Amino acid sequence: MYGSDAIHYPQDEMTTVLLPVTSGCIYNKCTFCSMYKDEEYYEVPLPDIEKQLMNMYVYTDKIFLVGSDPMSIGFKKMKQLLDMVHLHLPYCACVASYAAIRSIFKYSVEELSILHDAGLRLLYIGFETGRDDILKLMNKGHTVEQAVQQAKKLNEANLAFNTIIMYGIAGEGESVDNAIATAKMINQFTTDRVITMNLVIMDRSKLREKVKNHEYITSGRKERLIEIKTLLENLEPEQPTIFDTTHPTNLVRMKGVLPEERRRLLREIRNHIKAHSRDN
Repeated sequence: MYGSDAIHYPQDEMTTVLLPVTSGCIYNKCTFCSMYKDEEYYEVPLPDIEKQLMNMYVYTDKIFLVGSDPMSIGFKKMKQLLDMVHLHLPYCACVASYAAIRSIFKYSVEELSILHDAGLRLLYIGFETGRDDILKLMNKGHTVEQAVQQAKKLNEANLAFNTIIMYGIAGEGESVDNAIATAKMINQFTTDRVITMNLVIMDRSKLREKVKNHEYITSGRKERLIEIKTLLENLEPEQPTIFDTTHPTNLVRMKGVLPEERRRLLREIRNHIKAHSRDN
């Protein structure tokens, strides 16, 4: 039951009111992930969601929808949910949520625009990488072309989103190429924020088995730092975009606006690379 499940949410939503919408992961096949391995996918019934909303502080101004991918519930249910939020929490100006590229496929531009107008204002999306071979290796369930298409659809619907990418994901010797490809992907659409995560080999994940069987070799710390630097060098956003490496998994903690603060961010990451070289 969703009430006893582990809750996962973005670092920036630590002080946001949480509203459970789904439990487990509808896909649950990513090679690198074991977060929902033993959880059965479950959609919280709308009457249960409404009961929670009725007991929330009426002046709540932001809500984060809990679940690996609440957008998986589809347009009709999501619109009903947002209407309930508006009814019971009239001062709520922003509903945010995780979303998968696979689920955004379900929605038309018109539907996404309707959801935006109904209060859905921010999505966190795991793009992970701009290389199709690595997406296939990690069994993400989408291609780079599909990811760009869905991102552009969100742009057209005026629905803001944060782009989550994972450095180290391509493995040893592939970091620079992965960073260049990932930047090339991101440069094709507009995103509010690029959030980096460092690949962590999770217990009980299929990727851990690949590492054990020498089918996948992880990249070292210096190579991953160089990957961050290469990404920064190649990102060319058309409008100010936050570059954020403050997630707890990251090797370094930096945040700044691109392109304005690119020099400062590059100076910081180069200092980290130099420090690592001195220590080794």
